[in-house]
This record gives sequence, structure tokens and C-alpha cells, in this order.
Amino acid sequence: MTNSIEEFGDAACIFAIGTNTTSDHPVIGLQVKQAVKNGGKLIVADPRHIDLCDFADIWLQQKPGTDVALLMGMMKVIVDEGLMDQDFIDNRCENFDEFKASLAEFELNKVSEITGVPADDIADAARMYAGNSPASILYCMGITQHTHGTDNVMGIANLAMLTGNIGKDSSGVNPLRGQNNVQGACDMGALPNVYTGYQQVADESAQKKFEKSWGAALSPEPGLVLTEMFHAMGEGHLKAVYLMGENPVLSDPDANHIREALEKLDFLVVQDIFLTETAQYADVVLPAASFAEKEGTFSNTERRVQRVRKVLEPVGDSKADWEITCEIAQKMSAKGFDFATAQDIFTEIAKVTPSYAGITFERLDIEGGLQWPCPNSDHPGTKYLHKGNFVRGKGNFVALSYRPSDEQPDSEYPLILTTGRSPYHYHTGTMTRKAKGLNMLGPEELVWIHPQDAQSLGIVDGEMVRVTSRRGSVEAKSKVTAESQQGVVFMTFHFAEASANILTNPATDPVAKTPEFKVCAVKVENTSEPVSDAAEASIEESTPVEASPAAEPPTEPEAAAA
Repeated sequence: MTNSIEEFGDAACIFAIGTNTTSDHPVIGLQVKQAVKNGGKLIVADPRHIDLCDFADIWLQQKPGTDVALLMGMMKVIVDEGLMDQDFIDNRCENFDEFKASLAEFELNKVSEITGVPADDIADAARMYAGNSPASILYCMGITQHTHGTDNVMGIANLAMLTGNIGKDSSGVNPLRGQNNVQGACDMGALPNVYTGYQQVADESAQKKFEKSWGAALSPEPGLVLTEMFHAMGEGHLKAVYLMGENPVLSDPDANHIREALEKLDFLVVQDIFLTETAQYADVVLPAASFAEKEGTFSNTERRVQRVRKVLEPVGDSKADWEITCEIAQKMSAKGFDFATAQDIFTEIAKVTPSYAGITFERLDIEGGLQWPCPNSDHPGTKYLHKGNFVRGKGNFVALSYRPSDEQPDSEYPLILTTGRSPYHYHTGTMTRKAKGLNMLGPEELVWIHPQDAQSLGIVDGEMVRVTSRRGSVEAKSKVTAESQQGVVFMTFHFAEASANILTNPATDPVAKTPEFKVCAVKVENTSEPVSDAAEASIEESTPVEASPAAEPPTEPEAAAA
């Protein structure tokens, strides 16, 4: 995130796109509602009717996978009507003319046809975002998990630069991280092309620096991303895998292919706190300690580094992840793994990572958390990024074209499946499905389907249905609701017994290699008895959700979900 969570409540406008914020990030959702309560404007772009739609001034219900067209259509309005921040563009950006020329293919009527959003709503949203500053953009995996996810993110960056909404309070481009400490893992170099702090492995000076620090020869060639690893396993090129805190049997697309790839490995090690679905394929399972049983740090979605303190002794033979890894390295006679504490590791991190250089356990204990970049011990941390200038110098406008998603509905698979999360469960349910109270609130997988689609298929709310894509089938209970867009069905991926990722498309973005979880073509079939006339009548009486102006916000912000 370029900005901080506490800033959202003071934004004059928030544009939330591809994020079900109140379900997936409830604390941030409270800040969004606070902004509305303070008089700020809220624009929500989402194919589904989510909780934030009830607080929004404008709800843009785009078809899944049409975000680039929607964003470029908004920007065309802003440019055509002279609503951009020309001073910001002239002084802090480059490549604007090429970007401006690319807007020609995004006439509003064409954009409306692509997205399914009325042209007037697109224009109103553009004017609202451009006319209320500071404005902040929030997005999540509804933007990134597409075969054109990189283009989606570039479009968001274009919009922020076009209006000068970056490099100042309560503005910016703010991706909301999907899991705890994903930001910290990336900061620590858990990516195939960077060392810690996003120092490129292909950069010779960075390579020499880490070779000297680690006492080892390092390759300048980037490694494989996760999706490439599973292809390599399936083809027999990758023979051994050490997997930590990941459950790809449920979390990755085309899950049948994932299982086949794991079965082809010569050796699989899984390190986790529970025996996950993936761990059941392992040759060796290493029991790790939970967050409450270890020391260290987490870095959250706003770049804030915070202390993790042990309050319980590890259960049984389990150990902290770093202890397990260091013990294995020592048994392999590797040098540099003789750390005594988590603090020793963090000291090394600060030495080799410029953005963490001023952060210490002592400062974190006193200050409660510091946001990187924090380059020295006197630095207070960075509340928001890009003040005065961009890291690359000038911000680069990118000309974009609309590309449809990899799979489109057809006569055999006439519906679109999109996936997301429930407010009651977390990711693959490894932890949350072991909580009795959460299982009471979210006991099973549901297939959310629009009443008109349900009627045409003879499906009544609560009946079992079979959802089939080109990759497989799953069965789950139907939830007939106009919260799901007509032509679109929705599932979560929390339930092993009805794994939505058996269905999802493994096609990836060409740059980020992120799979297209959010759009795949499916068919839905009723697996129950034929529907009665009375049941059909009950479907017809379902009341659709209207894309109307926001309801008045409550007098007090709603409590965050536990």
C-alpha cells in the first residue's frame, strides 16, 4: 500500500474495486465506512452486491474480467472533460501523450457494452473520483487474479496519477494483502527475482553484496514462480519440493493437476502447523509452531513491521519455522545458519535491506511498529510513499488495450464462476475450520446463483447442485440470491469437500504469472428431484438487489467480524 490504513477515514473519495473489504479486511472496512460517515464519497466496482454497495454513492456492477475497459472509460471521461491534474502530469509523470492516444478506443458506449455498466454511471464515477480530493483507490485479488491482472494494476496506477492522487495523505494506490504477513514474505525475498527489500537478483551489485554477506555464490537468473513450479513438477523437471505454510491442493487453480504434479515428485517436505490436504502427499511432515508460540516480526499490508511475541510454548515437537530451517541447513553443513534467536535474524535483515535498515526489535518494542522505508535509526518510518517524487524518477503512464478473460461462456459452459472469501473462514480453512463457532456461522460451501439463472435451471435455494468446468466437477448447496450477478455464480475456496479450485482456470497473466481465479466458464446442474410449481413460484418472487444510491450509513460503524 502506498498509504496507511488510518488515512482512509479522512479520504474525500474512496474507489474500491475488486475488493470485498468488509469480509476480507474488516478493520479496513470500518475505515471506509468512517470515510462515508465523515462525508466522503464511495465508489464500489464489483460484479457482486457486497456489503460496501449499501454505503456507496455509485455501484458499478461490471462483468467479471472487464476492469481495464471500465478504468480506461473512466479516464477517458476525465481527460475529455479536463478533470485531470495537469500540473502533476507535467511535473511528475511521463509518457502521457501515448497513454492519452490509447483512450480513443474506449468510447463510453463501447465500454458500457463490454462492462455491462451504464455509460452515465461510468461518467458519474469518473467525475466523482476526479472531483473529490484526496481520493484513495483500494483493490484486492479481484483485480490481480486475472490473465490481464498486470494491466488492471497499471490502469489503477494511471488513474491515480492522472488525478494527482498519489504522494499525499488519504490518497494513493492501496492493494490489500490477502494473507497475514504476505507483505513480510515478499519483503524478505520470497519471490524468484529479488533478494530482501526487492533488490533484483539480476543486479550485479546486489548479487555481490549478498554473496559477501552470505558467503555463497549466487545466480543472477530468476527462479520459477509458483505456477511454473507445478508445470515443472508435472513434466518431471522439478523433483523435490520443500513447502512451508502453503496448501496448494486447495488454494491453487485446476486442483486435479496440482495433485497429479505432487504425486510425480520424488520427495516432498511439508512444514505446517496442521496436517493439511497438501501435507497428506508429503514424504516428510515437519511440525511448525503457530504465531503464538514464536518470536519474530510480521509486516502488514500498510508496510508496518510489528513484533510477534511468544505467549505459549510450542506444542509437542513443533518448533518455530526459522529453527527448523536452520537445523536442516546445519545438518547439510551450510554456513551462516547459527542464529540463536529471531532477533539475531532480524539484525541481519536490517544490515542487508535498506528499507529495513533503521528498524530494530528495541524500536519496535517502544514504538509498536514502524513502516518501511525506514533507512536509519533516527527515521520515523514512512506514512505514505512517493511524496515529492517516485522511486523511478517520474511516474510512467501506460497505454492499455482491453483483452477478454481467457475463458468465455459458451453453449456448453454458459455461466461464469468467480471465487472469493467468506467473512467466517480464512483461505483454505486450515485454521478457521477447526473453530467450532466459525463452523457454525459458515458450515459448508455454497454456490451463489442469481434467481433468473436458478429458475431457468430448475434450481431452488438450498438444493444440491453440480458445478462443472473444463477441469472437473464439484457438488455443493445452492444459494439463490440476486447478490450474484445474472450469468455469474460465486463460490469460496475454504472447503476441501467442495473445492472450487478444481474448477478454476490455471491460465496466467504473462507478466506476474498470477492465475485467473476470478473468471472461468462453468455449467450448473440440479442434482436433486425435479422442481415443483410451488418452488418455481418462490424463485419468481425473489426480489433483485438494485444498483441504487447508497443507503444512509449507520450512526456508529459496524463492529468488525471476529
